[in-house]
Amino acid sequence: MEHQGVVLAAIGVLGIGAQWVAWRTGWPAIALMLLAGIIGGPLTGFIQPERDFGHLLEPIISLAVAIILFEGGLNLNFRELRHSEGAVPRLVFLGVPIAWVLGTLACYYVAGLIWPVAILFAGILVVTGPTVILPLLRQTNLAQRPRAILKWEAIVNDPLGALCAVLTYEVLHRAGEGDTIAGVVISLLLASVVACLIGWGAARIIAWAFPRGYVPEFLKSPILLIAVIGVFVGANMIQEESGLLTVTVMGVALANMKLASFRDFMHFKENITVLLVSGVFVMLSASLNLEVLRQFEWRFLAFLIVLLFVVRPATVLLSLAFSRVPFREQLFIGWIAPRGIVAVAISGLFALKLGELGYADGSTLVTLSFAVVIVTILAHSFTAKLAARWLGVTGKGDKGVLIVGTTPWSLSLAQLLQSLKIPVLIADTSWQRLAAARQMGMPVFHGEILSEVTEDHVDMSQFQALVATTDNEAYNALVCNELAPEVGRHAVFQLGDTSEDNPRALPPALRGRTLFASGLGVEEIERRERSGWDFRKTRLSEKYGLEDARKELPDEAEILVLVRDGGKLHFFSHASRPKPQPGDTVVSYAPPRETAKARAKKTPPPKGDEGMIPIPSPSGA
Repeated sequence: MEHQGVVLAAIGVLGIGAQWVAWRTGWPAIALMLLAGIIGGPLTGFIQPERDFGHLLEPIISLAVAIILFEGGLNLNFRELRHSEGAVPRLVFLGVPIAWVLGTLACYYVAGLIWPVAILFAGILVVTGPTVILPLLRQTNLAQRPRAILKWEAIVNDPLGALCAVLTYEVLHRAGEGDTIAGVVISLLLASVVACLIGWGAARIIAWAFPRGYVPEFLKSPILLIAVIGVFVGANMIQEESGLLTVTVMGVALANMKLASFRDFMHFKENITVLLVSGVFVMLSASLNLEVLRQFEWRFLAFLIVLLFVVRPATVLLSLAFSRVPFREQLFIGWIAPRGIVAVAISGLFALKLGELGYADGSTLVTLSFAVVIVTILAHSFTAKLAARWLGVTGKGDKGVLIVGTTPWSLSLAQLLQSLKIPVLIADTSWQRLAAARQMGMPVFHGEILSEVTEDHVDMSQFQALVATTDNEAYNALVCNELAPEVGRHAVFQLGDTSEDNPRALPPALRGRTLFASGLGVEEIERRERSGWDFRKTRLSEKYGLEDARKELPDEAEILVLVRDGGKLHFFSHASRPKPQPGDTVVSYAPPRETAKARAKKTPPPKGDEGMIPIPSPSGA
């Protein structure tokens, strides 16, 4: 028991540690988790999932995959399908059969599997699981359409791959009992329909009970988690492996029902999913058997090449032919198809069952499935960014700043950021207030930034920071608090005093970080704007540091932000004091130039081309 606790701790440290290293370095998270598991398992022998967990290993992985699929379904809002240009239905209804047929041919003629095993294994390979796709998408700057297509395909096709394998096995199993293929297919379709109804019904019950107060707030997330586990197990009791379809339908149904508490348990589910993906992926790679991999044959290498460069591209190109998806995006989608937990787990399960039916090639599935997982993860995770840039399907380049609220001060800030080559988007509910920004040629968004519909028009992943600058400090706090999970709690800023001595002020946990170290409020900013304050930028060097720049500013001036090479912003706030480096640009907010000129008479200007460059205020001050 003590050893199992140590193993669980090691799995957690390796999995989350790999994700942290991936975040810090930009390396593919799935590749690092794979490496961490191999180090903890086959290389050192410390983690041996089959030894450590025994018969519990299969249900642990099954439940984890079910929760991951459910959380993935929660991210699938039907409004997002508009961005796929009809690609997702094509990849489901055309792509799955095409991939199944082409994969079967490759398994039989290239890998040398017998027909029954080839058909079953090809059915498993139609999946591109969310356990590998979601971490890859998180680290790849993709345009909105290919991102939506890959995410929907991964989550929807994952249970379909399991059902394809179940269908093949049931045909093989019942053929010896005299059942016809038609009878097996009909019974499986009926079981799938029942599984979908169970998932949809569970979602309807939750959508009915939660808003009416039948479940207290502190129990909503736990009850939802138990409900997912319950419907998964119940559906599997009706038809084996149909539980994955049930939880996926349940997640998609909940995502498209307007629940007031949806945001509350959404973040809880995301946190659980990160833990499960990390843990299960480490267990997956730790269970690799080097002896099994030594059975790898050269024909298997040819099979992997055909799978990567023929089966997947042909599947996507045939499915999306004559669609409105551009050809370069079709090529990118045709390249990205890593396999993960579901492929290996189902392959291991059916390898045993095929052995019981007398099919010798069943044991080969384990070797092939591990080879497919390793090769596709390494190939796709390390080339996704390069392929996206080469094919021109990346997002909007450098991450910019979202400014909520149109005021003379926010327009001055937007002008300054644009002068530093940093993308800016100004959002406001008033078309009239946006007029000045439109006249300056700035990108604008007219609408409520907190509306769910906004998600169809504004991709929050394109912003490195959010600045709320409206004249309502409470609304600024609301915007920062609601959008912090999207942008990052450390990257949401607002105007407004955060004095802890004021009992009537909002606590820091319910608001964004206050801009400026002194925490200037909205009224004070407006007063300074009327007095002619403006922004100035100063380039630092080895010989001209931040203290030198401060000496050139009036005493009342305040530093707002550091801009690093590459457009990375570091704001000064009441809770943050960035450390300047040579080459940084310091942005300050200072009194009228007359005050600066008077101070300049006392202190000679710096030598060289370093120095302050004023940014004129659009308010005309």
